[in-house]
Amino acid sequence: MKKVLIESQYLPSVAYFALITQADYVVIERCEFFEKQTFRNRCQIQTANKELDLSVPVNHQGRKIIIDKLTIDYIQKWQNTHWRSIQSAYKNAPFFEYYSNPIQELIYSNTNSLFELNNQLLTICLKFLQIDTPIDFSEKYDKKVESGVFDARSMIHPKKNLSSLAWFSASPYYQIFGKDFVKNLSILDLLFNEGPMALAVLKSSIVIKENY
Repeated sequence: MKKVLIESQYLPSVAYFALITQADYVVIERCEFFEKQTFRNRCQIQTANKELDLSVPVNHQGRKIIIDKLTIDYIQKWQNTHWRSIQSAYKNAPFFEYYSNPIQELIYSNTNSLFELNNQLLTICLKFLQIDTPIDFSEKYDKKVESGVFDARSMIHPKKNLSSLAWFSASPYYQIFGKDFVKNLSILDLLFNEGPMALAVLKSSIVIKENY
């Protein structure tokens, strides 16, 4: 897969990183309107009792706002909620101590823009995973992409079934809670549980298609 176009997401899922892993070049969409109830401002982690959604509150008041102009609402104390939830879920995971401090620092960095926070978290996770795929950002919004670009925008979505991702087949890995493997959680789940083996799990989750 040569060039991939995908939206910005908050602490993206395993499928998101598996896609980046198999791409030669990735463009993050920065010129789209923010879409509610998507992974653009939320992620999912695994707790002792269930999967838990963590959402970053944003200032949009129902208006259409370009994603890289969207600001975070710090009136709500979401940072404490997110970090306490992450810490409670993964403090006993094998690699939590190894990766947690930089993630915590970024969550509490008071970054004004959701797009910038997402990029900062994406960058540190790519570094942890040792993925060096070049990342760039769109300069304008194109409803239809040029030939040779795989348009993955909104493919990884809370309301869409994983089976719709023809290029992804979740490879099971160790999870600290439960007997049943939970697919496609935030990359935090894979990093904290598998550490240096996380990249191998991503690569084993890739389904290569000739037309991609």
